[in-house]
Order: sequence, then C-alpha cells, then structure tokens
Amino acid sequence: MHTSIKTIAFDADDTLWINETFFRDAEDQFCALLKSYISYEECQKRLFEMEMRNLPMYGYGIKPFTLSLIEAAIEITDNKVSISQVSELIKLGKTMLDAPVVLIDGIEDVLRTLSRKHKLVVATKGDLLDQERKLEKSGLAKYFHHIEVMSDKQPKNYTKLVNHLDIQPQEFLMVGNSLKSDILPVLEIGGHAFHIPFHTTWIHEQVEEIVQHTNFRELSHASEIVQLVSK
Repeated sequence: MHTSIKTIAFDADDTLWINETFFRDAEDQFCALLKSYISYEECQKRLFEMEMRNLPMYGYGIKPFTLSLIEAAIEITDNKVSISQVSELIKLGKTMLDAPVVLIDGIEDVLRTLSRKHKLVVATKGDLLDQERKLEKSGLAKYFHHIEVMSDKQPKNYTKLVNHLDIQPQEFLMVGNSLKSDILPVLEIGGHAFHIPFHTTWIHEQVEEIVQHTNFRELSHASEIVQLVSK
C-alpha cells in the first residue's frame, strides 16, 4: 500500500531531534522563580493560558514562548516582577535557543536510507530562524530536498505543500510525533501518516482521538518506516 509514496515529510521537533524536554525544563524554572506568588500547578495553568492567548499573534517557537514567560510573570505578580527576574527569563530563552541539537536515536541512519529512493522534506512549525539554525546544527540538512516552516499545520497548509511539491496527496507521507498537527490533517487530505510518539507532548498538541485509517500507522521507532515504504 505504501509503494505509491514519492515524498516523505518529517516533522522536526521531537521527530528529528529532542525539543519538548527543553520547554518543560524552562517551565519548571519559571514556576520556581515565581513560587512565592503562586503554586506550581497554578503557575503551569496560567502560563499555558498566556501561551494560548498569544499564539494567534506570536505563533510557535522559543521566542514566542519567552515573550509569554515575561507577560505571564508580569500578570502573575501583578506588575511586581523585578527587572532582574525579567532578565533571568530572557536569559532562559536565549539558553534554549543556544541549546545543543540532540538527534532522536537512529534518525540519521533512517534518513540516509530513505533519501536513496525518496524525496525527503522537513514540514515543521516554529520560528524560521530557529528551525533553520537547528537544522544546520543537526547535520541533517543534506538529506532534505525542501524545508517548509509552516505557520500552522491545518489541512490547507498541507494541501499547499503537496501542490508545491507537484505530487498527489496519496503520494505524500508525513512522519511526526503529534496526532493533532502531523497526522490528522494529512489523513484528511488523502495522504499517508506515520505517528512516532515522543515521551512527552505539549498539552496543546494532545488529542484523545483513536485513529483508525488505512493510510495510518503507529510506529515505535523511525527505522520501521524503511520496511513499510519498501513493501
């Protein structure tokens, strides 16, 4: 069933390299900084609410997250957050931007093998500059024919990508860790989608839905892709 696939797209964060762990660590540090004002659980809740409020304006990525940290701190402390604390939050964001890129185990071997017979692309959300920087640091850029940093991952965004690649939806395979962003929209337009869960997922990307579709596969490791697309 997968022999018709011509192009394989990979999500970047938590599919090619580790990402969400850095956000959760930063969240822990943020809530520790404000522990005299608010409980950890309430802090998490208020920060997430701020991120959701800012999402339509700022989009996804570390820089929008850092702005949300600062805004949430101002709100939670009722404007009492100190300049030194704001500086700490800015430093936290910069540390995230400068963090080393840690590849998902075995992913480069998979890309090397797949690139011999398939056109590979990156289809990811986030800040363009940051994602380009991470791709360069990763050493994986040489395996990809095209890099698409998307403002969102809705069916219309994938349709635009498929049209740009000059293929039909049934010739397109998306690989990613988010059912909400990487899987369901692609299945909706008639493409193939392989889900490889990461051990932690941002609450905004979590869905309860059980996916049952002929074009869908749940994998435990990216190495399984090689066999599936070769059949």
